Amino acid sequence: MTTAQDLRIGDAAAVLGIEAHVLRHWESVGLLRPPRTPSGHRVYDSNTLDYARLIRTLQRSGLSLEQIRELGMSPCDTRTLLIEAKRREIQAHMALLEATDGFLAHLTTCSHPVVADCPECSGFTRRNDPPYLDGPRRH
Repeated sequence: MTTAQDLRIGDAAAVLGIEAHVLRHWESVGLLRPPRTPSGHRVYDSNTLDYARLIRTLQRSGLSLEQIRELGMSPCDTRTLLIEAKRREIQAHMALLEATDGFLAHLTTCSHPVVADCPECSGFTRRNDPPYLDGPRRH
């Protein structure tokens, strides 16, 4: 039974700020299970919308759909390990962003014409595998 607050897929997508095909994809990979009307139309109630908002936020935060699905399907102990690992990754990324922000702030006042002439610039650029870099280097 649908209520006046239940939305069809197009309206739900508009409320969420995404395309309807994204909601269909999330359903096809097992992340969303919107209830259906007797005629088969998807309806998005407040719980389904909240879950879709959670998926969107986690995805924007860097989790893959597979990671999100794994979080939802894993036993509590496994879920805790997954969350702790992702939090470490996020903290490492935040440290990199903070270091880069500091470097960029320094560049606004740096008077050295060559990076190697500036102790702060060369210190930032010469770091080998700083602890805040997680994963392979990108060139």
